[in-house]
Amino acid sequence: MLNFGLIGCGRIAKRHSELLGNGEIPGARLAAVCDIVAEKARAMGERFGVPAFTDMDEMAANAGIDVFVVLTESGLHAEHVINLARHGKHIMVEKPMALTLSDADAMIRACDEAGVKLFVVKQNRFNVPVQKLREAMDEGRFGKLVMGTVRVRWARPQAYYDQDPWRGTWAYDGGVLTNQASHHVDLLEWMMGDVDSVYAKATTALVDIEAEDTAVVVLKFSNGALGVIEATTAVRPKDLEGSISILGEKGTVEIGGFAVNQMKHWNFVEPREDDGEVLERYSVNPPSVYGYGHEAYYNHVVDAISNGRRHLVDGLEGRRSLELINAIYESVETGREVSLRFQPQHCRLGRK
Repeated sequence: MLNFGLIGCGRIAKRHSELLGNGEIPGARLAAVCDIVAEKARAMGERFGVPAFTDMDEMAANAGIDVFVVLTESGLHAEHVINLARHGKHIMVEKPMALTLSDADAMIRACDEAGVKLFVVKQNRFNVPVQKLREAMDEGRFGKLVMGTVRVRWARPQAYYDQDPWRGTWAYDGGVLTNQASHHVDLLEWMMGDVDSVYAKATTALVDIEAEDTAVVVLKFSNGALGVIEATTAVRPKDLEGSISILGEKGTVEIGGFAVNQMKHWNFVEPREDDGEVLERYSVNPPSVYGYGHEAYYNHVVDAISNGRRHLVDGLEGRRSLELINAIYESVETGREVSLRFQPQHCRLGRK
């Protein structure tokens, strides 16, 4: 049984605490929670009958933690992961793993030196239809890839950003690309491969925040395919969709729904016997935009630690999509196409 300790008891911690605290993950249990706001920590601790702390080092020393789960503001992930790595326990960190590439590199280095695993939460990779799409990609069913597109059309009113002073800031959060769409950016790169260059435009349309609430990005992949990212939290009055579509010379697949959860199109030039069942079998209705992927992700983490298996999204893989997001912001700031494998010059993300 692995003991998990949550660092941060905010909005996303509700999902993590319910899975661990209600015994929904075999081989895992919630052992303690921590938040610098004592009331938040106490309320969550009391709900699940576990100790509550306001200091992560105190929790590490007294709660018998095997895995830390970092759920704090994105701009603090690096500081917290690097500090926790000293305790020699494995670490999960919510997306994005960090806001700057230098911070991501420091996190990877700290965990490597401490001999601990670093897991970056990308739960949408474990959505049932996404897994089926990845299977088709691995089997080469698309042939030559032509275009990949992700769309995030969600609603985040001003009240959402007003919940915490760090939301929508460059120093601690970023905008729709870094926060809400980061999963979809990861999925697009996971499916389509390395990116050669990006060209992007962004605006802050409907809310009062530092970063963007709406962006459009054109990508060129190393394999010659093109890509499009459309991301906004300016949909009104409610969430519309979170989707990915892959077009190739031998097939077309689109996964829609509001959380990349519904197989909408599954068409191949060379059909297989079970293709007719895919639309029905690989569509699920998740309870929220978080989907069902967190449960599968936790099962993956437990398996990787308990059985020594390779984990799907480690620090290097988490850095990959972060580099792409930094390149997108670089393009927004400069108005130019930006080639990947670069050092950010004008990107404001993570600047304090």
